[in-house]
This record gives sequence, C-alpha cells and structure tokens, in this order.
Amino acid sequence: MKKRKYKDNRNWPEYNEELVMRGYFYFNPEFLDKWNEEIKQMNSGKVGEPYLYPESMIKFLAVLHCRFDFRSLEGFMKWLSETYKYRFPIISYSQISRRYNALKIGFKILEEDMKDYLEVGVDGSGEKSTKRGGWMREKWKVKKGWIKVVIMGCKNKKDKKYVIDIKIGTETLNERKVARDMIKKNHENIGKFYADGFHDCRDTFNLCNEYDIPTAIKIRKNASMQTHQSARRKEEVQIYKSMPHEEWVREKNYGQRWPITEGIYSGCKRIFGEYVSATKTKNMYHEVKVKFWAYNELVMMKN
Repeated sequence: MKKRKYKDNRNWPEYNEELVMRGYFYFNPEFLDKWNEEIKQMNSGKVGEPYLYPESMIKFLAVLHCRFDFRSLEGFMKWLSETYKYRFPIISYSQISRRYNALKIGFKILEEDMKDYLEVGVDGSGEKSTKRGGWMREKWKVKKGWIKVVIMGCKNKKDKKYVIDIKIGTETLNERKVARDMIKKNHENIGKFYADGFHDCRDTFNLCNEYDIPTAIKIRKNASMQTHQSARRKEEVQIYKSMPHEEWVREKNYGQRWPITEGIYSGCKRIFGEYVSATKTKNMYHEVKVKFWAYNELVMMKN
C-alpha cells in the first residue's frame, strides 16, 4: 500500500507557546505564596510532629524529579531559600524522597466533564525499570523486566486529552482485564470506546454492549463471521467485513484512538523520559504514576 505523505497541520505559533509554557510549569514555585496558610491547614488537629513543608511544595518537586535526582532537588531548594525574600527551612533529599513516595495523587474525570459523554481509549505500554539500554538484556541475558502501564485516556469538548485511569504492574499484567475494569469504573461517562486489535475479544464487546457503549475496536483480519457467545462482536465483525479497511476507519472515526492513547504515551515519554530511577518495585510504580499525573497537570495548564 502506498504510504501517504505526512502533512504537518500544526499551528506553529500555538505549539511554540506550549513549549515555552513547559518552562513556566516546571519552575513556578506557587507554594511560596501560600506556605503558611497551607501548613496551618495541614497541621490542624494533627497528632505528633507537625509538617514543616506544604504538600504543594512536594508536588512541585515531584514534577522536577522526573528530570532531577533528590539531591539535586535539595540543592535547588537551598538556592531558592537563599534567593527568596523570606528564608525558609531547607528540606533534605531524604525527606524529599519520603514525602515524594508518600504523595497521594489520583486520576479521575475532570469535574467540568462529569456531565458529558467522553471519547475514551485504552492501551498499554512499557516503561524501563533502569536507565540501561537493551544491550545488557540482549547480550548478557540480564533481564530486569519492564514495567507495564495501562492507561485510559479521554478527549473532552475543549480537545484536552488526559489520563482518567491508570494501572501499573509487571510485564504479565493482563491488559484486557484491566481495560474491562476501567470500563466498569468509568462507564457512566464513556460515550465511545476505542481500542486496538488486541482488545478484539467477546468479553470486552459484551461488557460494552451491557453498558450500551459504542465501540471502535479494530477487528482482526482473520476474524470469523461465526462468532459465538457475543452477538455484539458478531455484528461488529460483519460491519468490518462489509467494507474496505480504510472505509471502516473513516466510518468508526478510528483515527481518534491515537491521540487519546499512544499520543499520551508519546508525549509523556518525550517530556519526562521512559525509565525510572527508583529501585524498589513499589516506588517504581509510584514514579511512573507521578509522570502521568505531571503530564495531566501540564495539559490542564493549556488554555
């Protein structure tokens, strides 16, 4: 099949401004203006040693940790304390690490989108558990394993694409089962479900049929018309077989799957990297979550 020539339709002035805003997002210490107020609220009714550093500061450092190690973050806070008009106690790298790993972050549908039906997609990808390349794995058979990440991404009316659900595990994580769990959890706000051919299975089609969710799931080329135990999948196979693939793509608007799944993966890995620095499994998973949370925060800054 002849490859189509890529046509770049980006609005370059707008895209350039987005890149500039990333720097604003990284180095915007808003926590300094509300430090005392936030600390007072955090320590209200607290038993034991009071907090010295606000949660907003830890979130600020969590974003920077995607690019810098904890000791570098301590150095940055030292410089900030010495430069800012009011000096504040400098947090140590070990305390940054403790607060970072205990940071509570979540993924959910934005309140402004709660009354809407959203286009959502599910896809899985891998994160490297070490900075090493594939040489050690292939040549010396040293297999540390990948971190499997499954996300449910969405697009709202403002064309913002963000992660509303995430699951992280080992390479053996069952992506299909995770996808169905995400559908069950978020079905009230799903207007259409997109997925690649890996999710072409009767259980997923039956679940979408149960919640009356339209689907754009790529059908395998060798799919049989005699589909058993799933009337919904049989119907989708018949639709797929009745027209050329390109026409099916247009009919289902299947191209929307890429920006709300693979596009998010691509953006997150380009901005925050595709490996983790943590060594404990629990902390590795948390670090990956923080990256996608930070990506969401960056997306929310736009417009």
